[in-house]
This record gives sequence, structure tokens and C-alpha cells, in this order.
Amino acid sequence: MAVDRNLDSFGTHDRLTVDDTAYRIRRLDRVEGSARLPYSLKVLLENLLRNEDGRLVTAEQVSAMANWDPAAAHGREIAYTPARVLMQDFTGVPCVVDLVAMRDAIAALGGQTTRINPLCPTELVIDHSVIADVFGRADAFAINAELEFQRNSERYQLLRWGQQAFDDFSVVPPDTGICHQVNLEYLSRVVFTRAGADGPLAYPDTLVGTDSHTPMVNGLGVLGWGVGGIEAEAAMLGQPMSMLIPPVVGLKLSGQLQPGTTATDLVLTVAELLRATGVVGKFVEFFGPGVANVPLANRATIGNMSPEYGATCAIFPIDAVTCDYLRLTGRSEHQIKLVEAYAKEQGMWHDPAHEPVYSQILELDLDSVEPSIAGPKRPQDRIPLRAAPHAVAELLAGAPSTAEALAGLDEASAESFPASDPVAVSSDRAGDRPRTPCCDAQDHPWPTVTVAVSLADGTDTVIGDGDVVIAAITSCTNTSNPSVMVGAALLARNAVAKGLSRKPWVKTTLAPGSRVVTDYYERAGLTPYLDQLGFNLVGYGCTTCIGNSGPLIPEVSKAVVDNDLTVCAVLSGNRNFEGRIHPEVRMNFLASPPLVVAYALTGTLRINLLTDPLGIGSDGDPVYLRDIWPTAEEIAAVVDDNLQAEMFTHSYADVFTGDDRWRALDVPEGDTFAWAPESTYVRRPPYFDGMTREPTPVADITGARVLAKLGDSVTTDHISPAGSIRYDSPAGKYLSAKGIERKDFNSYGSRRGNHEVMIRGTFANIRLRNQLAPGTEGGFTRDFSQAGAAADAPVTTIYDASVNYLAAGTPLVILAGREYGSGSSRDWAAKGTALLGVRAVLAVSYERIHRSNLIGMGVLPLQFPDGADADSLGLSGAETFDITGVTALDDGIPDTVHVRAGDVEFEATVRIDTPGEADYYRHGGIMQYVLRQLLD
Repeated sequence: MAVDRNLDSFGTHDRLTVDDTAYRIRRLDRVEGSARLPYSLKVLLENLLRNEDGRLVTAEQVSAMANWDPAAAHGREIAYTPARVLMQDFTGVPCVVDLVAMRDAIAALGGQTTRINPLCPTELVIDHSVIADVFGRADAFAINAELEFQRNSERYQLLRWGQQAFDDFSVVPPDTGICHQVNLEYLSRVVFTRAGADGPLAYPDTLVGTDSHTPMVNGLGVLGWGVGGIEAEAAMLGQPMSMLIPPVVGLKLSGQLQPGTTATDLVLTVAELLRATGVVGKFVEFFGPGVANVPLANRATIGNMSPEYGATCAIFPIDAVTCDYLRLTGRSEHQIKLVEAYAKEQGMWHDPAHEPVYSQILELDLDSVEPSIAGPKRPQDRIPLRAAPHAVAELLAGAPSTAEALAGLDEASAESFPASDPVAVSSDRAGDRPRTPCCDAQDHPWPTVTVAVSLADGTDTVIGDGDVVIAAITSCTNTSNPSVMVGAALLARNAVAKGLSRKPWVKTTLAPGSRVVTDYYERAGLTPYLDQLGFNLVGYGCTTCIGNSGPLIPEVSKAVVDNDLTVCAVLSGNRNFEGRIHPEVRMNFLASPPLVVAYALTGTLRINLLTDPLGIGSDGDPVYLRDIWPTAEEIAAVVDDNLQAEMFTHSYADVFTGDDRWRALDVPEGDTFAWAPESTYVRRPPYFDGMTREPTPVADITGARVLAKLGDSVTTDHISPAGSIRYDSPAGKYLSAKGIERKDFNSYGSRRGNHEVMIRGTFANIRLRNQLAPGTEGGFTRDFSQAGAAADAPVTTIYDASVNYLAAGTPLVILAGREYGSGSSRDWAAKGTALLGVRAVLAVSYERIHRSNLIGMGVLPLQFPDGADADSLGLSGAETFDITGVTALDDGIPDTVHVRAGDVEFEATVRIDTPGEADYYRHGGIMQYVLRQLLD
């Protein structure tokens, strides 16, 4: 909420006139020390100045920001108040469900229901529910959209009700676009304005979003990052966010991308660099002479991938490129003038000659970027395109990681695979000389397992390990970027002209982030070529990137499952974690949209795209990638001729109206929602059951059992329910018992408003490996409540074990390794953990959002002593745990608590990092804390 406080300890009140409008501002240059601050911290400084009230935001906080110590691991706690909240429907539906439940709870405690209402602008974009069930046909979009409404009408009814029942809450209906792209193209103001008694107030646009890829908007100079749904709810209800002033890493850019390299190649390079540097919990900011050479869409691509390298945000300052993009996307001239004038007045306009103070400075020469992909299960595992077949062969042969698959390759392959782009690999450099394959048959034999498949259209083919079964142009990461989208379409045009076609076993999909993409495709006459290769429009929204890839080609699916094949997906997305893209696809590679098209043509990762032919053309000659790769000049010409501002203004003219199906939804009236007891999509959650006006004292955790013992890099995808619901899973059995047919199970994401489904899917990812139940994969554990001796504990599902532990009154703990909870901000990773009865998590390290979400659900995050983990301490997970010293949280934040597990004892670090987080924990969670504040 933007609150204009009268308190002004630093004398910063002033006015800025643009055209004939005088805006009130808080001048940063009146605070000593502000000029040296990085752009992102200037935004935070202005936020503190504007919200200073002497209680939540104090002059001491302002001074701490102005006197920021770049060498400090973290600075003082501050209270940050974002201007707005952005949600998508997977995370937004539970938020609305929680707000509705809070209205019921406040009424039960004698409060006013209308106190539960967004107090800052909140915008929800329905973009996560479309599934690519149908592909490769002209009516794919229409069929998928109809199926989406059939499956999700109960959820959509709730959101329609919320739109009319809550103030300052807007919903962008389905089939419009991806929240981050809609945010970039339409919702973002860059400079926000609010009416006031003394005239309009102008200040930097800021936000938090319930999706970890919210930093995509950082490319526009808008400070925002992903939070859990429970944190977003608190922000919606006017609660400032408690945070520590972060370190800021400056990434100095120089040079410019070489022809043939794309924004995707750049972002994969940045992700690799920053993940290796270690930027978890830090801000990243770009500066230097190379910034001007990075188009806005490329900046957004880099910002989008922040979660993949662990940064809180990755921001570009405002400059002429920012203003040009605002003009392109149809913003008013007055707004553009305001953005430029405000940024220059506040010292926020990027000056390539000025170098702010940073905690650490890295450098990247854009000239050094080469074509790349990343995988097979982590976005930061970049693979030079020239080395892709070598890496895949090594991985199939048993290499434990991408790094080891690539070990020693650079020197050995310098002659065979020049680090150059597809355009530059001309015949005199590669095509006419003897070529040494990177996967020499003697040293790196490809798997011999191949399977004959007869497809429905009568085609007989053969597939095997390393083949591509999904090629998807999808996700917010790249579909906001006209250069790579046009590049993909031009490559498709050139491929069709050469007589190439997609391989018949490849499922090909096109899911743009906004309708503007198909507008400029149509205007440029490029749609038919994509259609001819099977890249027909399947929907406007997140599909393959979040697991909504739909079924594989049936015959291919059967061959993969029956023969245990290790097949691949290639997608232009940002996530490729295990089990995420499709349960039958084990290797997933991120790539630019043009490379997605190229891999659809080859149908395999077993060839080198830079040196091997993609196929045989209609003239009988081999066709190489260099033959069909469009030049940078071609791409720029198509973009310039066909992407126009009126496309954006037309597309977003009625963005909140929706189609006939949306408008026809039956919406109940009233301040409280009428829960439908028979609904399997939306149910009242139990968070407030038995809640009292005053919190109960914090208690130690005694007699606890381990629900799961996990290794390193367990992501929120492993924890939170996502993707399809298996028939034989606890969630599947629940739905079957409710009379739901298997074909109507839908996805976990679509049922996030039903806690009964979500509890049963927590820790149920098919690739989760719980060390308590060796030899299993998925949501299994040993149930120590069902045996006299630990050795006799039976193996059962995590959900069923939880039911028994809850019945016995036994608290639970999770043991985990490094980077616990990395990945998406999925609040259900924390909600499900809490509802299973987990009271504490012991990990080697955490990703920021998940640690915060655990606290928000009343779960205590603890960290093993430095250099230690469960194995080094000798913990098997069969022990009974006592965690004492927790009661000290009633009065402060202790550094450590004492853990006794069988014969092992140690001090665990308490990862409650701020007083605000301690308040949430004392109240049993952030929602309970906010609710009690609103009772006063």
C-alpha cells in the first residue's frame, strides 16, 4: 500500500512538474549518502522516506539505508511497503481462499468481515490453468480453452466473486496471457501515481508477486520479487514486509551479443555465472557500457531467471531503452515523460559512466556469449550447443552431473566444435572438412535401446534414449521477446522452404505469453510456417514450463513407459527440474525458441546442430542449421515492420472483461463466500480452526519423528504438489472416493484451493528420493508409529504416515541438505508441510522464499552447524528428536536451539532472521498474525 506519511525527518518533500501536472515526490538527494547507492537501494530508500511513520518505518531505518555498508552480509531490518501485488491463478486461488476463510474467522471472533480486504492494488492473471491436451491442429487453442473452462469453472467462479467482493482487486481472465508478460506489457507503471489531498504523489513502481519469476519486470526498472502467497496476503492487507537490507552485486556489462546468439544464450550464461558466484538472498544490478546494447526484452529475460540463480531480483536501471519500450507497448506520452523526468530528478537514470557502490562487482563481456542449452534438470547447468551431444551421451552413460559430463571437453573439442554461432559456421569452417564427432562411437557409444513405434497416422518410426518427445515454445521467459519469437518463426519458414518437417514422435506446442505475439506473427505472414511444423497455437499461458504439457503422443508414451526409455523435452522455458515437465520425460533442456524448432526437426539430441545436418531437403541435399538460421538483420526488419504500439493498446483495451464463458459464470453475492460442500476444487482450509484472540506461548518440540530425510537441491517442485494427479496416489484415491472420474482429475495446480488434495500431494513428486525409504522414488517414507522397533517400521506413503502421526500427537521434522526449497515460490510447499504435522525443518541451507514461507506457516526453519549435515552427524532419520530452547522465541530470537536425536546432540542455528518473522512464528503463522492485528 502506498501511504503518504506526513512525517519527514529528512526534509524531502518536493514537487516535480510534468506537462501541467505537479507531482509530490520525496527527493533522494536531500538524504546524505544517497548518491552512492545502487539503483535498487535508491528505490528502497524512497520507499522508507515516503512511509516514515515513527513506528513501523523510522528515521533510523532511513539512515541505515543511506549509510548502507556494502561489505555487510546483510544490513538492518527495514519495513518495505510494495506499491502493488501481482498473482497468478495457481497461487492466487489459495490466496483468495485464505482471504475468504479469514473473513469467516474474523466474523467468528467478533470482528468485521470487511476488514479483510486488499488495501493495495492487487492484480491476478489467470494463466496457469491451460493444458496442452491438443496440439498440431488448427483448432488446438479452441479445444484447450474449452477444456480449461470445463475443468476450472469452480475456481473461476471464486475469482469472479472475489473481483466483485474485494476492493482494489482486478482479475485478468483466462486465455489472455502470462502474468509476467501482461505485467511487463500493461500492468507496470514504472513510476506509480496515487491521488492525494495535496495533489498526486509520484513514486517508483514496486511489487511483490506470488510467482518466483516476478523479477521479469526488473528488466523495466521495476523493483519486484517473488514471495509466497501467505506473504502476499499480508501485503494485500496493508502489512509492510520485514526484510534485511540486502547485499547488492553489480554485474558490469560490456560489448554486445554476436550474430546468431540469442537472449536465451545470454540468460543461461548469466544464470551459470551468478549461481557459481553465489547470490542467494542478494540483489543483482546491471550497469556499465554494455547495458545500452541489451534490448528491453532481453533484460526481462534475464530478470525472469532470477530464481534460477537464486537472486532476490536482477534489475536494470531506467534509461532510454526503458522509455522506448513504454512507447512501443502503448503507454501514454505523459506517462513516458513522467518516467524520464522522475528518474533523472531522483538520480535513477542509468549513466554508463557512473559506477555506484556495490557489495561485489562481476563483469561479463557480451561478445563471449555462445549458443547454449541447459539441463537436464537444473537451469544453471549450461551446455554449449557445440557440446550438447557429448554431454547427453555422458549423462545417459551415467555421468552424475552436467559438469562432470562436460569435464575436459573444451580442450579436447576445440577443433571439432568451434565456439561460434550457427550463422558463422560456414562451409569453409565446418562443412567441407573432416569432422570428428563429439560422441565418438568407441569412447562414447550411444545406447543401443531403440523401439519401433507405429503411430496413429500410419507412420512407422523408431525412438530411443536421447530422443526429443516434446518441443515447446512456452513460458514467460522467452515469449515476451520478439527477437527470439520472430527468429523461431523465420527459422520455421526457412525449414519449410527447404522441405523439412518435424519428426513424427515430437509433440510440438506454441504457447505465447500474450496475444500480441500471434498478432505480429499474423501481420508478418509467419503463422502458416509454424503451423506446418506442428507449432500451432495451444493457448496463451504457462503450459509445458509448469508441467501443463499434456499427454505425449499415445504410441510414443507407451513405448517410453514399456521400455523405460530416457527421452527428452526441449523448451524455451525457465524450469526443467526433475518430474516437472512431464512424468515420462527424464531429461529436460532449456533452449531458445529457434533451437526448439531446430530440435523438433531433428527429433533427437544425439546430433550436433552446429555441424550435423538437420535432415534431407526436398532437393535431396542435407540441410544444416546454418542454412536456415535467420540473420540478425532479417529478424530486426520483421520486428520493426510488424510490431506496433496499437497491437498492445488493442490487445489490452478490454483486458479485464473476458470472453462469453467468463462473463456467463454464476457469481454469488455477499461479503462472505458460500462454500459448496461438494466442491473438490475450493474448500474452506483449517488454518483458523480453534484460533483464539491471543496466541498461545511458543513451545519446545519433543518426541518428534522424521517424516523425510532428503538430499541436496530438493526444490519446491519436489515438495509442493504440481503436475498431473496419479490415479493410485493418495490424492487420486481421494478424488475417486468423491466420485471424480480419472479423466477429470485435472492437475494439482488447478486444485490448489482444496487443501485435502494438496496435503495428499505434498512430498509426492515422482522423483523425490526419501532416504528413509531406500529403493523407493516418490512420496514414500517409513512409519515409525506403526512398529515397536525402528527397524520394523513399514514403508507407506508420506500422507498416510502423517495421518498416523497426527492421530498419535507426534510432531514431525524434515531433514534436508543444501539449497532446500529452491525453485518456484509455491506456498503449498510450506502449507502442505505444516498441514502434514511438520513442526521444524533441519537443512544445510535454504532458498530465501521457502524459508520465509515455512515461518509464515508456523514451521521452524533450523540449520545444521557449519560444515555439518545429517550424514556427518550420524543421523539416520530413525531417531526421536527433542528440540529445546524454542521457548526463547517468546522474548527474542535465539541464535541456536539444542537438538537431541537419539545419542546425537548439537546446536542448530535458528533461521528466523528478523523480528517481523519472529512475530509471525509466535502467532502460529502470518495469516493468524494479520488476523489478530485486524481485530484490534
